[in-house]
Amino acid sequence: MRGIQISSYVSGPRDLKVVDLPAPTPNKSQYTIRVHTTATNFFDLLQIRGKYQHQPPLPWTAGAEFAGEVIAVPDSPSGQKKLKYNVGDRVFGAAQGGYAEVVVAIEAQLKPVPEGWSYNEAAGLFVTMPTSYAGLVTRAKVQKGEWVLVHAAAGGVGLAAVMIAKALGATVVATAGTEEKLQVAKNFGADHVINYRDADWPLKVKAMTPGQKGVNVVYDPVGLIDKSTKCTAWNGRLIVIGFVGGEIEKVAMNKLLLKNIAVMGLHWGAYALNEPETTESVWEELLAMMSRKEISGTEFTGRTFVGLESVPEALEALGARETWGKVVVKVPQQSSSKL
Repeated sequence: MRGIQISSYVSGPRDLKVVDLPAPTPNKSQYTIRVHTTATNFFDLLQIRGKYQHQPPLPWTAGAEFAGEVIAVPDSPSGQKKLKYNVGDRVFGAAQGGYAEVVVAIEAQLKPVPEGWSYNEAAGLFVTMPTSYAGLVTRAKVQKGEWVLVHAAAGGVGLAAVMIAKALGATVVATAGTEEKLQVAKNFGADHVINYRDADWPLKVKAMTPGQKGVNVVYDPVGLIDKSTKCTAWNGRLIVIGFVGGEIEKVAMNKLLLKNIAVMGLHWGAYALNEPETTESVWEELLAMMSRKEISGTEFTGRTFVGLESVPEALEALGARETWGKVVVKVPQQSSSKL
């Protein structure tokens, strides 16, 4: 098969090369999936440089999220008697090695492609959708009628948060850094949009809310918690998703005390270890929302990326903030390729 192997850390995406590799050998609990589409993530940019918190031993195949077709099944996934997936089933998921023609994954790393969805739409679901659902529902417990502020709303987790909050009956205020991205957020359901490069954005957000009392929930993957306290209502809940803005904030605790604000973090990846039952319930609700067409894929359509050779270009565009939603790469099927 062909894939992008990391034998030594690189300085950036342009240093990545597609090479011929032996197909991964599944263990007794792993499925083998022929990759049709692979998705890019910011953590991929860190991992290829050796700067991510999870670094496999060299050499390893890059990438994580994917969508494709099951071509081989395990003997028994984690001791279960019945397999959830069969050869030919369409699945999406995340496992080390997504930037390749073939990947192996255990059952917990896979979900069925929703009926009527393309591989392109499904490839970018596995990380962003549950992150946003768990942040808004499991942690913040968003209620119908509340106001939710979503930062970086045109990103992968941001657009997921916009759609999920709307499906829950909330009014959504979305922020982004360009007019194009603000329009994208509106296209996915945001009720109000505002550019967070405007120095007065917290006051403008607060002015939008009923009685100018502020928003009930803030969903923040950027690092804007401190400024968001200025437009948060009494008993507000602020969810820390990440720090794509680059700096880890420090917030004066008196701001939390004065408005009875709760700030909480969300580390979705750690749920599999600490609360596996929660991962199942989150996905059950998400798949139901997908079947009801309350949420959709967030595939970036501004440019087309085809072939593993285009992964470096896709990652570079992602890192330069030139894209919105999930940047996916189509992996053409080569009938002559040896697995």
